[in-house]
Amino acid sequence: MLDDADRRLLRLLQADGRMTNQELARRANLSPAAAHDRVRKLRERGVIVGYSVEIDPEKIDRALLVFVEVVLDRTTPDVFDAFAEAARRTPEVIECHMVAGGFDYLIKARLRDMGDYRAFLGELLVRLPGVRETRTYTVLEEVKRGGALPV
Repeated sequence: MLDDADRRLLRLLQADGRMTNQELARRANLSPAAAHDRVRKLRERGVIVGYSVEIDPEKIDRALLVFVEVVLDRTTPDVFDAFAEAARRTPEVIECHMVAGGFDYLIKARLRDMGDYRAFLGELLVRLPGVRETRTYTVLEEVKRGGALPV
């Protein structure tokens, strides 16, 4: 169970994971030793699973964002496993979620441009194991990106 101090630490770290322990402690109104101990325990319990850097996609030539609905030809464990493993190995796939509803997976992908997307679709995505059908939604504007979890 998380208490208020743990929640403060998590909010602060989500906003700036590079903050020093001294600064984190000061902003969370804790001693440096208490902040360090709590963060260590949050990592040990699996609440904090890692640290990362947010990169501007346009600066690395990955401005095109698409979401793709994927319908599989069969919904059996072996097809699910094969598709999921192939999606994990595909660098353009930023996120892949198995969903309930009118399709099986929702993919979030970052690409250079529409030509790059066309190649991604024709040479890679439709050749993933079990893919029967795809529907693509091209993002025109990112209204909110990389939001922190509410804690």
